[in-house]
Amino acid sequence: MLWQPELPKQYLSMTEEELGKAIVARRAELGSRLLILGHHYQQDDVVRHADLIGDSLKLSQLAAAEAPKRGAEFIVFCGVHFMAETADVLTDDKVRVILPDLSAGCSMADMAAYDDTVAAWDEIHEVLGPNSGQRVIPITYVNSSAAIKAFVGQRGGACCTSSNAHLVFDWALKGGEEKVAKGETIKILFLPDQHLGRNTAKSRGFVTEIDAAAVGGSTKAQTALWNPKKDLGGLDRETIRDARVLLWAGHCSVHKLFRPEHVDRAKAEGRTVLVHPECAQEVVDIADLKGSTEMIIDTIRGANVGSRWAVGTEFHLVHRIAREAEARSVDVRTLSECQCLCTTMYRIDQAHLLWVLDHLAAGRVVNEIKVPPEAKRLAKLALERMLKNVAPTKTRSAPATVD
Repeated sequence: MLWQPELPKQYLSMTEEELGKAIVARRAELGSRLLILGHHYQQDDVVRHADLIGDSLKLSQLAAAEAPKRGAEFIVFCGVHFMAETADVLTDDKVRVILPDLSAGCSMADMAAYDDTVAAWDEIHEVLGPNSGQRVIPITYVNSSAAIKAFVGQRGGACCTSSNAHLVFDWALKGGEEKVAKGETIKILFLPDQHLGRNTAKSRGFVTEIDAAAVGGSTKAQTALWNPKKDLGGLDRETIRDARVLLWAGHCSVHKLFRPEHVDRAKAEGRTVLVHPECAQEVVDIADLKGSTEMIIDTIRGANVGSRWAVGTEFHLVHRIAREAEARSVDVRTLSECQCLCTTMYRIDQAHLLWVLDHLAAGRVVNEIKVPPEAKRLAKLALERMLKNVAPTKTRSAPATVD
């Protein structure tokens, strides 16, 4: 986590209404020089100021496309640190990316440290040896640091999103950037979210360690969990050699809160259960539907009148789509009654947004996120390989106000 200086008292003493009016005034003053991006998990008071809303990758893609069209000099990314890094990687060097609060990080991204990842890579290859006939291709979820994206890009791997992880798996299993050699086996190292990796591996026909355990070990697992805090990831050498997918021991602190009993209760209420694939396999397996943030939004928007839903993803997003759906007589609630919210995303508020805009209006840039040139080049390789497997995205502008 980066250090964020304390805001001047004037921002802390303002009401939310006063902050909102001041932000609107600053935006008008900065005009087309400014582009504000808002992630779906943001609170309503922040999202209402966004020019574009979406998930992390979509926003970075849109920023790269929209900034030159609008002549934007500054992108203020109302999200978390890795998202601002991705925007910096994908946008022109003339565009400066700003994160309103530097302490807005991502616990999942932080679970895959660069040094740990390099050490794991070396250990895996030491176990495999030079003549194993196995080639390891790394895949990282886009919810990772620029350093991890660069690590993956340098080693012939790719990033993925929750919506195209299966396509990137297929790409890797076919050899990635190189054709699979005769007699060669591809092994995937998936970072940093074990649950997205495991759920995707299962969807591609691999036997997960959870499924193998459920049948008493009569079927051999093809996935294995790599714990970077333990020697050899906490695995024996045979398991490392046999596993087709090595899953990094990371997770989303929000989606891990959803449990099978929550699904059972929602179904007993007659609700259709829709969850994000960052949830544990035990939850995804018994849910009715699973999908990315965009898929969740589109599914609820297309839901039949009178239908009832329970959605397993971040609280602010569910609250927003539930309010929208209620107007169409579609009943949506969160899968769990606990406050499943992204606490680091919550650090972005109107006070911090106004603070960075005030500085911009005065000709100063604070909280700029800038990825070093070589890391940027390598991270972009991983992102470009992913984008080959992503359908063209559509612009979704944010509303001027949130009712």
